[in-house]
Amino acid sequence: MSFGDPNNPYGQPQGQPGSGQPQGQPGYGYPQGQPQQPGYGYPQAPPVQPYGGGGFPGAPTEMPGGVKAARVMLWVIFGLSLIGTIIFALAAAAVSAAKNDAQLQDDVQFQQLADYSGSLLWGMTVIAVLTTAISIYLAVKFAKGGSGVRVTALVFGIVVAILGIYPFVGFGLIYTVLAILIAVFVGKSDGAAWFNSPRH
Repeated sequence: MSFGDPNNPYGQPQGQPGSGQPQGQPGYGYPQGQPQQPGYGYPQAPPVQPYGGGGFPGAPTEMPGGVKAARVMLWVIFGLSLIGTIIFALAAAAVSAAKNDAQLQDDVQFQQLADYSGSLLWGMTVIAVLTTAISIYLAVKFAKGGSGVRVTALVFGIVVAILGIYPFVGFGLIYTVLAILIAVFVGKSDGAAWFNSPRH
């Protein structure tokens, strides 16, 4: 057996010192004129895209369905709160007018009830105004996203859910359900991805 035989599989590979092949030439099995491919099992990395070229991978380009539903619920809360503001303000004004009625001035029990209910109605009016303002603000800001909007929506949902239980018992059940759903949809992972994704 001769190591100098080029057809011998156990001989020295071609291109090695002592094999008789000049240095710089590709070894046996590599085609000449082509660069060697990367090693087996090591894929090449994809080309890097510039910031303006492809956006951020994984960032949602369209508002997820849960976030859209939460936005619609905010508009519903806005409408209900606007109606509630009008009703509470009219009721508080009516109680104040009845309190000043000459026939009821001497009725101590009515005056105490009017003081309590008037204060309560004005307080509920203020809460309804705040709920109206915050819900429309959040509904408009949902399209822009941002972690601050998400946190505000979560806090708003929790506070409105609590207020729906007390003092707005009965009719407040609608608020409680809507507010809990808003907090859930905004708090989900697709909601977080939407609000935390960068905007251009």
